[in-house]
Amino acid sequence: MQRFLCLSVLVLATMAAAQEKASTNLPTEETVNSFMQQTFGYDSSVTWKIASIKPSVAEGLAEVTVLLTSPKGQSQTTFYVTPDGKHALAGDIMPFGAKPYAPAQEALTKGINGPAKGPAKAEVTIVEFSDLQCPHCKDAQPVIEKLLAAEPNARFVFQNFPLPMHNWANKAASYADCVGRASNDAFWKFVQGTFDEQSNITESNADEKLTAIADGAGVKGADMATCAAKPETRARIEKSVALGQEVGVTGTPTVYVNGRRIGNVVGVPEDVLKGLVDFAAKQ
Repeated sequence: MQRFLCLSVLVLATMAAAQEKASTNLPTEETVNSFMQQTFGYDSSVTWKIASIKPSVAEGLAEVTVLLTSPKGQSQTTFYVTPDGKHALAGDIMPFGAKPYAPAQEALTKGINGPAKGPAKAEVTIVEFSDLQCPHCKDAQPVIEKLLAAEPNARFVFQNFPLPMHNWANKAASYADCVGRASNDAFWKFVQGTFDEQSNITESNADEKLTAIADGAGVKGADMATCAAKPETRARIEKSVALGQEVGVTGTPTVYVNGRRIGNVVGVPEDVLKGLVDFAAKQ
């Protein structure tokens, strides 16, 4: 009997310790509300109410259920927060916390090394990781240009992210890096020129085509070809790719607004993109 009581006490103590540990891993309502504000605050028509924050059946995860209300009606969404409180799982992995996009924003602020336009001390920095051989990046270019025209106070930074599957993307990135360091104005003309010629560029004629595009952009193409072949240029491209991987880039184009990942902007409504930039400026 005494042994049974001792075992019972031990089991209860273990359960209590597990419950206490689980509760300490739960995010607070304040943190969840801040996360929701950072995620949906750009749209004033969306409101939410926290339904529950509890331990998940999956050990270590916190289960958060939120009721969302929008002009389309009410819906319920559930996501799971990792024990360290840094990520949420909801069909995809996303940053979590009171300021979920701050880590990516800090990494980008420290690491960006690409050509930029717009005020250097802008309240909003838009960073695009792009591949000049990528058709989706070509499609995204006019969308970004339109957004920047509507948001003249935002800063835009172009980061090379050539994909391994593209056979002349690395070379184009090296040329682009050299053109950007030679002339910021020429860089944007070079990018547009490369997108315009994208379907005509091949692995075998890339040097010839890219040299001609650089000439047309206003810099000496032969010098850019020499620069593109240098190891230090290759190192700069690798640094840009490493930065993208650090903040979660897996494909192109990927766009960040003050650290918030948008992904491919093609298909995102103009008012939503503008709302995201305006909201970021207010933060």
